[in-house]
Amino acid sequence: MERTTDSDALRRREIRLQSLFLAGLKGDEQSYRAFLSELSGHMRGFLRAKLHRQPGEAEDLLQEILLAIHNARLTYRPDQPLTAWVFAIARYKLTDYLRGRSRHEVLNDSLDDVAELFAAPCLEPAQANRDLGKLLEQLPERQRLPIVHVKLEGLSVTETAQITGLSESAVKIGVHRGLKALAQRIRGIR
Repeated sequence: MERTTDSDALRRREIRLQSLFLAGLKGDEQSYRAFLSELSGHMRGFLRAKLHRQPGEAEDLLQEILLAIHNARLTYRPDQPLTAWVFAIARYKLTDYLRGRSRHEVLNDSLDDVAELFAAPCLEPAQANRDLGKLLEQLPERQRLPIVHVKLEGLSVTETAQITGLSESAVKIGVHRGLKALAQRIRGIR
């Protein structure tokens, strides 16, 4: 008899939720309702555990997350894991909620276990790549290309200079300024 692993269960959950969601995007209202219902069940327990001191807040936050998912539904790319996309939205909503609490409470909360609810660890890189890709698109080419080649692809400064036509100094400066600009964007500073 074969044993079902946690990763198998996560994979099945991913496939089921994605198929319901995609059918919903094509106009199948019943599938979309089933998607929201199943997703709510998975998220509700997690939010209640995270917000054990404020059980009423969990439902409010769940509704905010579901509304954000609904409003952003047309931004989902089917070639990406659905749960990673959902995780990104939920993480931002939870972070916003936690920011509104006192500093002491926020320091004692961990967001690390959010991934366990939504996706297997192998799905996290896809979500991170998508988020990073969106941030990188906002950078000028002189910053974006050096970061992509040096930091993401692992090329040397010399190789990157040859590929991009920039000087080695310009590549180093592009990486430095680009990373600084990304950090500011992540913090919400323009």
